[in-house]
Amino acid sequence: MAAPVSVPSIPEQNAPPASLFNACFVLLVINAAFFPTAYFAHWWITDPNGLGIPIDFVNVWSAGRLVLDGHPAWAWDWDIQKQVQVDVLGQTFAGNFAWHYPPPFLFVAAFLAQFPYAVAYIGWVSVSLVPYLVTMRAIVGRPFGWMLAAAFPVVLTNTLVGQNGFLTASLVGGMLILLPTRPILAGICLGLLSYKPQYGLLFPLVLIAASQWTVFFTAGIVAVAMAGASWLAFGTESWQAFFHWLPMFSQAFLTEGRAPWGKMQSIFALVRYFGGSEPLGWAFQWTMVAAVVVALVLLWRSRVRYSLKAAALATGTLLVTPYLFLYDVMVLAIAVGFLVRIGLSDGFRHYELPALGAVAFLLMFYPAFGAPTGFGATLIVAVLIAGRCGVLRGRAVSSASPNKGLAALYELK
Repeated sequence: MAAPVSVPSIPEQNAPPASLFNACFVLLVINAAFFPTAYFAHWWITDPNGLGIPIDFVNVWSAGRLVLDGHPAWAWDWDIQKQVQVDVLGQTFAGNFAWHYPPPFLFVAAFLAQFPYAVAYIGWVSVSLVPYLVTMRAIVGRPFGWMLAAAFPVVLTNTLVGQNGFLTASLVGGMLILLPTRPILAGICLGLLSYKPQYGLLFPLVLIAASQWTVFFTAGIVAVAMAGASWLAFGTESWQAFFHWLPMFSQAFLTEGRAPWGKMQSIFALVRYFGGSEPLGWAFQWTMVAAVVVALVLLWRSRVRYSLKAAALATGTLLVTPYLFLYDVMVLAIAVGFLVRIGLSDGFRHYELPALGAVAFLLMFYPAFGAPTGFGATLIVAVLIAGRCGVLRGRAVSSASPNKGLAALYELK
């Protein structure tokens, strides 16, 4: 296990480049101005007739309503969920916003359902935004982190649909920023992340490769405790319903494509978007998984600086799951935050800011393309990390003498 180390500060004289600062300021203003305008213009939450707009958050509130009514296991039943959603919104709609989270997330849903729908909607995105902002500030290591966090293009997408991207990014980023010095807290963050099972592949492998046993076992204890608490609170039937409906959910979204392939941001979805078969999509996806796993295990066992390891793990988390919507690409902000930290400390390479501009463009204009542009953005960030690793590898090895031990490998710089 890596010994605790102090986190060096970034020299304040290294101000963000004007192009980066100005771009983030513009994006921040767009994000901040959009939602009050959208709400009062009835583009967000309610339509001009005062009816609820069908959007992702309705499944969270509806699941919570079923819990409060004493029927938590019904949350996974598509027909029952749909009827509750229609009642909540006051109008019917095509399709279904299915509930597919493990039972522990019902605690969040039940809490939110105690409030009126619009209050819960606004409250959820507002409250979950706070730890995300704090996490990004800690990652970047200076006040510019607040602006970078608020300017990230997916902030608008996640807020618009009332999803959990802020929470997911907070837990991933919190785990990574705490791991070098607060392994128990890092493990708690990772254990809480078990509400997103599709992120469960890489973290255990990387922690084992890096011999981070405190984080590994703490995360396992927290995940088991959450499962046990949800079993006591919501009953065996809830877990049975989760496992019963999970294959149907997979069939609907990964085989039948009930959500347009362009909405998902994985290499699997990209193959299907261009007309590839399901077996071909899985072939590409599993190849990606194998490549990412090997790269991360080698990277985390190397002497490359910790910020790059953290950025790579956040990025790899997005690359290995086939089921990935744009709001989940909030996690990419964590990787970008670590890259910006390095750039502010060491200086940006000539290609990095234009590349980050391309990332922002792909994420902002996803609606215009209707294609998995988030996957392209994630690949760009992965290439930037690989470039930094290639340049820094020799220096990192030579600068960390054997006498410094593992602590030198985890210096957050």
